[in-house]
Amino acid sequence: MKTFFFYDLETSGLKPREDRIMQFAGQRTDMDLKPIGEPVNLLVKMTDDALPSPLAINVTGITPQQTLMDGISEAEFCKYVTEEIFTSETCAVGYNTVRFDDEFMRACFWRNFYDPYEFEWKDGRSRWDILDVVRLTRALRPEGIEWPFREDGAPTNRLELITKLNGVSHEHAHDALSDVYATIAVAKLIRDKQPDLFKYLFSIRGKNDVKELVNLEDKKPFVYASGRYANEFNKTTVAFPLTSSRNGNILVYDLRYNLKEVLEQGLRESVSRGAPDGAPAALRFYSPSDPAPKTYYPIVKELCLNKCPAVAPMGVLEKNDGWKKIGLSREVVEENLQELLKHPEFAEQMREQYENRPEFPPALEPEGAIYDGFLNDSDRAKVAAVRNAEPNQLADFHPEFDDERLPELLLHYKGRNFPATLSETEMEIFEKYRQERLNRQLPKFTEELEKVADDFIRGELTLYCQSLF
Repeated sequence: MKTFFFYDLETSGLKPREDRIMQFAGQRTDMDLKPIGEPVNLLVKMTDDALPSPLAINVTGITPQQTLMDGISEAEFCKYVTEEIFTSETCAVGYNTVRFDDEFMRACFWRNFYDPYEFEWKDGRSRWDILDVVRLTRALRPEGIEWPFREDGAPTNRLELITKLNGVSHEHAHDALSDVYATIAVAKLIRDKQPDLFKYLFSIRGKNDVKELVNLEDKKPFVYASGRYANEFNKTTVAFPLTSSRNGNILVYDLRYNLKEVLEQGLRESVSRGAPDGAPAALRFYSPSDPAPKTYYPIVKELCLNKCPAVAPMGVLEKNDGWKKIGLSREVVEENLQELLKHPEFAEQMREQYENRPEFPPALEPEGAIYDGFLNDSDRAKVAAVRNAEPNQLADFHPEFDDERLPELLLHYKGRNFPATLSETEMEIFEKYRQERLNRQLPKFTEELEKVADDFIRGELTLYCQSLF
């Protein structure tokens, strides 16, 4: 039976390859969003090679000591969610899970010798993200739903504000299970108020489904909602497939902008003001309504086909004043498209800039090298043997891996989960690694700790930090 599993994480920080999962919560539903079985709510023990972000702990209220007292190990967690949660025909779904929670799950699976991708696709599994559904719904079909704004009048899609305005109980924002219930409620709200859009976005969540609309063989403008686009237009624009990018993805051009004007003015402005997030400066442009912008929006961005992008055909703009809602017109889009087509060299320039930009900073440890390459079949079999081994088997288990990341990763895996299996020499190596890692994290930890006003949390984190050295 096909099911949804709505889930949410609370983590020790914001970096999936460095920080740790502390709480996992979720609820399975049928395809009509009716609950199946009991909710899941568990803590995961903080590993002793990681310092949490005090600011993150201040938000969640979950201390490392709580996880050590009531949680399960990472190895136990991976086994549980693999066997009981991300089962066949399950669609994993949440609120910003594709860009946050799923990344933490991948990193956790990788460092615990599980395939980091299978939970997303194998045996009928899939994933979806309600945040982008919210963005496109707000932009094109907002009727029937109350939408929140910040104090400065700018629109916001924060989950706790949407639920509050629409009478949905959400008593403990930033508690994983409370956020899960809120996400299910928002999904129901959109399904009930805008069923056609909800159904459509669910149907196009897969990589191959997206490629039918957005591809380089039959280039056509399309509607695209993304968190990278301007708030004033509800994060939505009309984009055009420009050229290929890394990993089979596609660079798309924002047809809100006229390339002639961008080449004459926008690139110079962007370069002189600087571009955040490490993106090539030439890809940044400012909001036309802001004469002194502080925020840059990409005129060219990478559309990741496997991240459930909220895309739709142009026909959705023909109803309910769609063009007006996103601050565009057919004439502007057509004019900007024709100007773009006059500059085929621009697409090649953008492709080169993206391909030459490092996708991730160099990893200092094998745990952070998750995206440095796929394992071959031989290593995949050995990795499975590692995770299936009993603790007493791990002490003398030293597979001949082909991948140079795996021997060190195995030592760290044993040190975190089964320290008694390490030899005296291995323990010395692991302890050296652990101390070096903690010392790298200590300055930021100390800086953030000073900003925590809660005496209890500050005291608990101080004691926890002292216990690790």
